[in-house]
Amino acid sequence: MFEGIINARDLGGIKIGDKTVKYGRLLRTAHLHDVTDADVRRLVGEFHLKRIFDFRSIPEASLQPDVAIPGAAYLTLPTLDTSAERESGEAIPEETWLDLPKHIVRLSFMKMFQEKARELYPSLVLSEFSQLQYATFMNLVLETEEGAILWHCSQGKDRTGIGAALILGALGADRATILADFDRSNDAYRPLVQKLCAEVRAAGGGEDEEEVVRAFMGVSVKNFSHALDLVDANWGSIQGYLEDAMEISYEDCLRLQARYLE
Repeated sequence: MFEGIINARDLGGIKIGDKTVKYGRLLRTAHLHDVTDADVRRLVGEFHLKRIFDFRSIPEASLQPDVAIPGAAYLTLPTLDTSAERESGEAIPEETWLDLPKHIVRLSFMKMFQEKARELYPSLVLSEFSQLQYATFMNLVLETEEGAILWHCSQGKDRTGIGAALILGALGADRATILADFDRSNDAYRPLVQKLCAEVRAAGGGEDEEEVVRAFMGVSVKNFSHALDLVDANWGSIQGYLEDAMEISYEDCLRLQARYLE
């Protein structure tokens, strides 16, 4: 889709009931550190990009800063609460996250990292810290009536995928549609995941270790489906989650549907 942006896609064309998401309005991507001049021209001229939401931590965003896009307001919304890890001394250095393929085989054998893989998505939907960041995101999406919006994290898959799930949920998408969009990130990362899983098996690892690779280098649909189960158990549905955890009302969702569906 772009020359210098990986795992980028337009939600346009997704079917929701008898309607379709409009093209050119809702963009989800990985970081914008390596965008080319041609990418910038497209984002400005073709998409009329108005807002960029960066879900990375402040250190992540500082190590690989986004290229500025003329005409687009930029906001960092760190959606993952790492304060408990920092206080316990268990935080993974940001440099490790930025070069995770180099370390993931070794890390996959650590029980702590296996637990992180299982709890990443539940923590993003259950944490009040994360809910506040995503609520800010949704409210600012509501405010952006013209042009396109773009949201991203580092690889454009986990934190970005949650953001996409909330948008699609507000537009009335069912679980199968939300899971299908989430799973599409695996298309971008499948060759790398397969290579690293083979290395894990060669090192004596099994399913638990491979699941770490799938969760951190691709996306784990199984883990994400579990997170959606937790949403349903606590709030009844994504729509209930939006209303009760983020104060995005039914009327707000209708506004988004009128704007982004055709």
